[in-house]
Amino acid sequence: MKTVRDILKVKGSDVWCVEPDATVFDALQRMAEKEIGALVVTQGAQVVGLISERDYARKVFLHGRASPTTLVKEIMTSPVVYIHYEQSIEECMALVTEKRIRHLPVMAEGKLVGVVSIGDLVKSIISDQQFIIEQLVRYISG
Repeated sequence: MKTVRDILKVKGSDVWCVEPDATVFDALQRMAEKEIGALVVTQGAQVVGLISERDYARKVFLHGRASPTTLVKEIMTSPVVYIHYEQSIEECMALVTEKRIRHLPVMAEGKLVGVVSIGDLVKSIISDQQFIIEQLVRYISG
């Protein structure tokens, strides 16, 4: 059974963060530069929230607020739902489905060590299924 650790071995453990007192505009710029859909909000070494493009759309744009004057801490999602290295991909899929979220920070011994997205989870599941299908085809074909 694949775990979060397996995904991070392939994907890498780069994590892009933003401070809670940064502007939403600055957060959006960083997301655009890194071509990602969310940032972990940290204060020092502590994870205090998550800000995503969805947060911007629903809590800034739709309310007529301005991203250069709105602070990340005003719209970030908190508390953060997070996962551990050894959690299975299936557990993570159940979590993102139940909580209706797309990004899961990965914690190990109280430290942020990566982020896994729903896309990462789906990619891993598809890869596993393709492998199984190939093995079954080889078995049947002899």
